[in-house]
Amino acid sequence: MPLIIRLLLPFALGYWLSYVFRVINAVVAPAIMSDLALDSATLGFISSAYFLTFAACQIPLGILLDRYQTRHVASILLLFAAAGSLTFALAENSLMLWIGRGLIGIGVSACLMAAFKSYTTWLKAEQLPLINGLQLTSGGLGALTATAPVEWAMQHSDWRTLFIGLAIISVLIALLISRWIPLTRQQHKLPGMRAQMHQTLTVIRTPAFYQLAPASMLSQSVFIATQSLWAGIWLQQVNHLPAADAAQVLLVSAASMVAGFMGLGVIASRLNRLGISTQTVSFCGMVGFFMALLWIQLHPAQTDNLAWAAFGFFGTSGTLMFAGLAQQFPTEISARVSTSLNLGIFLGAFLVQWGMGAIIAGWPSPDGTGYPDEAYRAALASATALQALSLCWYLACRLKGGQASKAAIT
Repeated sequence: MPLIIRLLLPFALGYWLSYVFRVINAVVAPAIMSDLALDSATLGFISSAYFLTFAACQIPLGILLDRYQTRHVASILLLFAAAGSLTFALAENSLMLWIGRGLIGIGVSACLMAAFKSYTTWLKAEQLPLINGLQLTSGGLGALTATAPVEWAMQHSDWRTLFIGLAIISVLIALLISRWIPLTRQQHKLPGMRAQMHQTLTVIRTPAFYQLAPASMLSQSVFIATQSLWAGIWLQQVNHLPAADAAQVLLVSAASMVAGFMGLGVIASRLNRLGISTQTVSFCGMVGFFMALLWIQLHPAQTDNLAWAAFGFFGTSGTLMFAGLAQQFPTEISARVSTSLNLGIFLGAFLVQWGMGAIIAGWPSPDGTGYPDEAYRAALASATALQALSLCWYLACRLKGGQASKAAIT
């Protein structure tokens, strides 16, 4: 079997699973709210537990991936996802749902970063753009799976059975990674854990990081928090779509996300040859995402598939900043640069998703689950304002002199 297939297939399946877990609540949330009598704030807190624990894993994950065998780290963590999915499926109260969702976040925290680390280790530089694009596309396919296909499955089963099935799939993918991903030979002696943590903190404090990263962090936080929960509820509560129709709109948005992962990467590569940086392409894409958010809110009583397609396509633009940041640091700490950015993204997603639920819950609800349109509009408008602030930060840093050329980490 070719090495590139041996690497790609297990990690692509892992990232597909990660996105299924991330987005599935946008479809199953109404059923969970109804079965367990959850209000909007509680639902937002439970769903965002995935992002909180995912974020908490990023700094130690970067050190572990730079220090230990990638296949061992990734496969063991996926067993946490299996345990979390089973816990979620059997939960009878909000605490068990939160614990299950949190374990899932821990379990899938390495699905993308472990893949990037293995690809960098085993493949030639000219192979990386293609395989990284395919890896990200597999996540988009996971988002597709978690929309209309999940809604169809809900018509023939229930959300508990779905999560039991996902627990089994998690174990199978863990086994595949542990068997197929090759072992690496340590080429040089790594510094101690304390020194590595110091290097990680140094990464975060460098101008190259704190000038570029916040725009990507907030943009991706708003996109992930909205796509993975509140988009589906917006379509049903504000646009008044039946569950099946809302799932179809989410399917369109997820398909556009797949196109965004592939298309924006190709566009960035071609514009780089013309002297236009990846950071600039990423920023322009984030402006497009901001405009899509405004477009969705311009006529909230109507559903515009084109607006949701733009939401999905441009929502991926913040991920281009991974490549832009990686070029600013030594390759031997590449995993820690990426995981530091991922930390900010998923911690932000936790706060945004929970915060939107808290804003919605500030309005009166006759039954504890349904809220007036104004509540959802206020929540999405607040998220859009955060997106605007992130763009202003990026522009302000560029106007003050731009980022440092190449960070030196010692």
